[in-house]
Amino acid sequence: MSSKSTVFEAYRFPITLIISIVLGSIVGVVMGEKATFLKPFGDLFLNAMFTVVVPLVFFTISSAVSSMVNLKRLGSILGYLFVVFVVTGLIASAIMIFTVTTLPPAEGINLSVEATETITQLNPGEQIVKALTVSDFSDLISRRNMLPLIIFTVFFGICVTTLGEKGQRIAETLDSLSQVFMKMVHYIMYYAPIGLGAYFASLIGEFGPQLLGSYARAMAIYYPICLAYFFVAFLAYSWFAGGKLGATRFFGNILNPTITSIATQSSIATLPVNLEAAEKIGVPKDIRDIVLPIGATMHMDGTCLSSILKIAFLFGIYGQDFTGIGTFVSAILIAVMGGVVMSGVPGGGLIGEMVIVTVYGFPADAFPIIATIGFLVDPPATMINATGDTVCSMMVTRLVEGKEWLQKRVAAMA
Repeated sequence: MSSKSTVFEAYRFPITLIISIVLGSIVGVVMGEKATFLKPFGDLFLNAMFTVVVPLVFFTISSAVSSMVNLKRLGSILGYLFVVFVVTGLIASAIMIFTVTTLPPAEGINLSVEATETITQLNPGEQIVKALTVSDFSDLISRRNMLPLIIFTVFFGICVTTLGEKGQRIAETLDSLSQVFMKMVHYIMYYAPIGLGAYFASLIGEFGPQLLGSYARAMAIYYPICLAYFFVAFLAYSWFAGGKLGATRFFGNILNPTITSIATQSSIATLPVNLEAAEKIGVPKDIRDIVLPIGATMHMDGTCLSSILKIAFLFGIYGQDFTGIGTFVSAILIAVMGGVVMSGVPGGGLIGEMVIVTVYGFPADAFPIIATIGFLVDPPATMINATGDTVCSMMVTRLVEGKEWLQKRVAAMA
């Protein structure tokens, strides 16, 4: 009896979230567009999470970096982080390449495409600068510039570390502030069932009918692939990270981030919940506080999956064959760039879609097609993006600390 009670206690909150989202969705279906009056209640929750996430990112990363006595460990974490991000992005892209060549997403679909404005040509140099830096310190204090904020925060933490004993007092203060903001997130989450239920009611009420349109086949391919990737690829990744124990602890603690990511459709908004899940799994503080914030900005396996889908969809719509090594390689490069690099640019999603249109020479009319696909695939894509950050933090720990890291962590936590 006590075992059942313990299980219920462990999953009571995610179950409550699921029930609230289901009820909200039902309200949206029943009320239709009238359900949009509930949107402010959902916006309250999202705004609260978005408001707290910038200082949370700053204090968690700067605390983790400034507490490191061994900067060589920091270098290892960042190096393995980038390798893991790129490799998982390549795997996701390859999986979707195989899927869309087997099941062409645009087969039998004829869309009536409306004209749109000419797509602005990209300046690669300017995009790199925008991705990495801002022109004023005040611009850092915005979730729209997360990658520059993360770079600044890592640099700040390194400078604190180099101060030695003087920097130790600052490091302790940063750690305390990090805990304060995590406590704020804890309290904000009490409002989550109301906020997410209202948000979904409004979302379904406003956009529900669009989900039944010409894109049904593409969605019928993408949603199951995301589900399969979540269970199969993440099982493989978590098994690599910590064997059977790694897989058990990952899937035993990932439900809250999964639900939050689907409901908010934002990796940034899911970050606080991800940090909590990684802590319960046993990922070391310095690794989770570095990998997860950076991952929320530039680790997007779901984006890699959707980029391949969009490319194949456009090829089908415009009567071109999505075949050949050259086509596949260019598609994978664009997908990984969109999932690992372009996601760090403000408006990176739209920019990635513009890149697809311009690189393959599609007319400007193609842009609204894949922009619509981007909207429709956002919930499962965000789920893969956000929960993938957690399993990546486990893999980075495995590479940094060795094969037995999880057993040691679990023993220490007991």
